[in-house]
Amino acid sequence: MKPSFHKYRPFEQISLPDRQWPNRVIDRAPVWCSVDLRDGNQALVDPMNLQEKLEFFKALCDMGFKEIEVGFPSASETEYEICRELIEGGHIPDDVTIQVLVQAREHLIRKTFEAIRGAKNVIVHFYNSTSTLQRKVVFHRDMPGVIDIAVQGARLIRELTEGYEGDTRIRYEYSPESFSGTEMDNAVDICAAVLEALGATPENPVILNLPNTVEMCTPNTYADQVEYFIRHLPGRERAIISIHPHNDRGTGVAAAELALLAGAERVEGTLFGNGERTGNLDIVTTGLNMHTQGVDPGLDFGDLPALRKLYERCTKMQVHERQPYAGELVFTAFSGSHQDAINKGTQYMQEHNSDYWEIPYLPIDPADVGRQYEPIIRINSQSGKGGAAFVMQQTFGYHLPKEMHPEFGAMVKAECDRIGRELTAQELFEVFRTHYLETPETYSLAGNSVFEERPGGGLFRGVILHHGGEQAVEAEGNGPIDAFFNALRQVGVTDYHFLSYHEHAVSSGSDSRAIAYIELKAPSGGTVFGVGIDDSINKASIRGVLSAINRSCMAK
Repeated sequence: MKPSFHKYRPFEQISLPDRQWPNRVIDRAPVWCSVDLRDGNQALVDPMNLQEKLEFFKALCDMGFKEIEVGFPSASETEYEICRELIEGGHIPDDVTIQVLVQAREHLIRKTFEAIRGAKNVIVHFYNSTSTLQRKVVFHRDMPGVIDIAVQGARLIRELTEGYEGDTRIRYEYSPESFSGTEMDNAVDICAAVLEALGATPENPVILNLPNTVEMCTPNTYADQVEYFIRHLPGRERAIISIHPHNDRGTGVAAAELALLAGAERVEGTLFGNGERTGNLDIVTTGLNMHTQGVDPGLDFGDLPALRKLYERCTKMQVHERQPYAGELVFTAFSGSHQDAINKGTQYMQEHNSDYWEIPYLPIDPADVGRQYEPIIRINSQSGKGGAAFVMQQTFGYHLPKEMHPEFGAMVKAECDRIGRELTAQELFEVFRTHYLETPETYSLAGNSVFEERPGGGLFRGVILHHGGEQAVEAEGNGPIDAFFNALRQVGVTDYHFLSYHEHAVSSGSDSRAIAYIELKAPSGGTVFGVGIDDSINKASIRGVLSAINRSCMAK
C-alpha cells in the first residue's frame, strides 16, 4: 500500500518560550460540568429517552456535579420537553445549575430562553465556530464576520436576560468552537469582544470555554494555547477559563491535565469519555487521577460498579475491560511477578499499619471505588506462586507460609495447563484440598488419639493405622510434634526430619478452627509440606505431619 502520510500538514506550534505550566502541579479540583446529557447523548446510536435522562441526571447530582449541561432545547421538540420536565418536575436541586447549549443564531436563542423559564440557576452556553478550516471550507467568512456573529448573539442574550421575568439566575458561557484550530490572536479577539458585549465584570464573570473540539495536536501544545490565551486576554479577571477536550488522538485526559496546569479553572466532559468520534474527556479518569495524587476531586466515585451499570443501561455503551479505574480487569493481576508484589504489598501494609497506600501495581485502593469485594488476583497459567497464596489468604483465610508457595504454585500451574483456562477461587481451593487435605492415607490415626500436656513436654497416645494393620503407640516428647514423631518411630517411620511449623486460626469466634502447616525433609532428601485442620491446634499439628508423610509416600 502506498504511504499516505505526506498529505497531512504538521500542526503549527505557537511561540511560548517562557511557558509556565510545566513547573506547576494540580493541587485542587476544577469546577466540573458534565455534558453527558447533551454532548454525550448526541453521540449515541439510540439517544436516551426521558426516563433514562432523568435517572442519569439524578446520578450526576448524587455524585456532586453542580453544573450539568442538560441539552440543546432549541434543536428539537424532544430536547425542549426534556428541559421542561427537569424544571417543572422539580428534579433540579437548588444548588445545581443546569446548562443549555445554543448556536449564536437569533431564533434558536429565543427558543432557548423559552425553554429555561422557571429554572432557578441556568448557564446559557452559546457558540459559533471560529477555526481556520471551518471559516474556509464551511462558512466562507473572514474573521471579522465570525466575530460579528458572536457579538450579535451575545447582545441578544444580554437583552433577553435583562428583560427576563421571574427569579431565574442566568449566567453566560461562550465557546469559540474549534478553539484549538483557531489562530490564537483571533481566539483572543473574539472572546474579548464577547466579554464586552455581555458586560462581563469581575463580580459577574463569563465562562469562556476553549474547546479542543477536534484533537489535532499533542497535549503540551493545547496547554501552550490555553496559557497564551489567558496571558493575552484583556480583562482576564472577567472570565472563568473552561476547557472542553475531545479524544481524537487518544490524549484527551492528558490535554485536560496540562490545560489545568496552564490556568484552566473549569472542565467539561462526560463519564467514561462518551462523545462524538473517539469521545470527550473522561471525567472519571481525570478525577481519580487527582484522587491518586492526594487531591480531593470533589466528586463521589465511591461506587464505580453501580455507576458503570447505570451508564451502560442508559447509553447502551460498554465500558471497556481495561478502561482506567472502571474496567472489569483494571484491578486484576495475572502475571506472577505482579501477583507476588501485590501479595507482599498487602502484607506490608498490614504489618506496618501504613497511613499511605503502598501496594505495587495498584495505583489506587480498589475499595476507594467500590471494588473491595472483587478478586484482585486471578489465576491462570501465567500466574506465579504469590498469586495463588494471595487468593487463598484473601478469599479463604489460609495464610500459606512463604516456604510453601513454590510447591503449591506448581500444583496450580499444572492444573491451569491441564484445563486450559484460568481457575476460579473455588477451583483453586479444590487443588489445595485435593493435594493437602484429602491425600490417600498410607498412615492415619484411629479415634481417641490424645496428646496430654506435661511439664516440659507432653505425651502422645493413640492407634496408628498403616499398611492394612493398626498399632497402639505411646511416646513422650518436648511438644506435640516431637511426641508424635517418637510414636511414628514405633511403626517404622524414622527417616523424616522436622523443618518448619506455622499455624493460625481459619475463622474467628466460637467456631474457630486451627490450621497447621508442617514442612518435613523426606527420605529422598527433598522437602514436603503437609496441612492439618482440627478444633485442637495439637491435633491439627499431628494431622499436618501425617499429611506430609502421606504425600511423600504418594511421590515414591
